[in-house]
Parts: sequence; C-alpha cells; structure tokens
Amino acid sequence: MRLALYQPDIPQNTGTLMRLCACMGVAMDIIEPCGFILSDKNLKRAGMDYLDSLDLTRHADFGALRRAQAGRRIVLLTTKSQQSFLDFAFAPDDILLLGRESAGVPDDVHTACDAPITIPMAAGLRSLNVAISGAMALSEALRQTAQFPQAGS
Repeated sequence: MRLALYQPDIPQNTGTLMRLCACMGVAMDIIEPCGFILSDKNLKRAGMDYLDSLDLTRHADFGALRRAQAGRRIVLLTTKSQQSFLDFAFAPDDILLLGRESAGVPDDVHTACDAPITIPMAAGLRSLNVAISGAMALSEALRQTAQFPQAGS
C-alpha cells in the first residue's frame, strides 16, 4: 500500500499525511511540483520527528509515478465519483492518490487513474480536508487488506 499526493499545496496537510504514513508503515509518493518548499518548517512541525521513519519517493510528474509504480492500481480519491470508498475492494498493493487541496487533479490524471472513489458526505457540502480524507481512506484500505501495523511493533 502507498499514499501519493499530487502537487500538494499546504505543508501542514502534507506533514500530517507524512506522519500518518510513517505511523502506519505505508510508503508515500509526492508528485511535484509542490506549492511550498518540501523542507518547509511547517511541514516538519506537522510531521514532528516521525519523518525520519517515512519511506518517501518524490516524482517529477504523474507520468514518473506511473512508470516507477508500473503494474500497481492507482485509486483516486475524488469528489467526481459515485463509488464509495466503503464499498470499494482495496488490494494490498494499491496506491491511494490524493489531489491538490486547491484543485484536485487535472482531467488527464483523473482519466489515467484506475479507480475513482469518494467519501460520502452530507448533501450540499463539497469536500473534506485532504489529510482527513487520506486518513479515512487509508484506514479502510489497511483494514480490508489486513495491513495495519501490529501494536508495539
């Protein structure tokens, strides 16, 4: 299982997701360019001292991620899907892709993904914070695939 961020805008959200991945033993991919300097102090504050435990790969663009992770399914979290993440069957080697906080992913990336999923929400509301969305979907994916880390390990 991997979590990928497409051109993240907000260092605090990225740092929070980096910490989540480190704590869950999940590798992270960042598709550049970022809307901030990746070594930003806010990123380090949100990630705390957990970032040393993170398996992080940076990619110049979406195509570089596709090439590096060839054969893996890319599951896109998007508001443009009717498929609930709760009804989706995750696979152990899926890549969960989160879009930019300000704009999601462009249409060509959306089309190139293997499975678009969404988090059901109350009517009339647009979207959740990207870090919250990532945590919800990753939690369900790890639960389904029995990949949660063992307590204390």
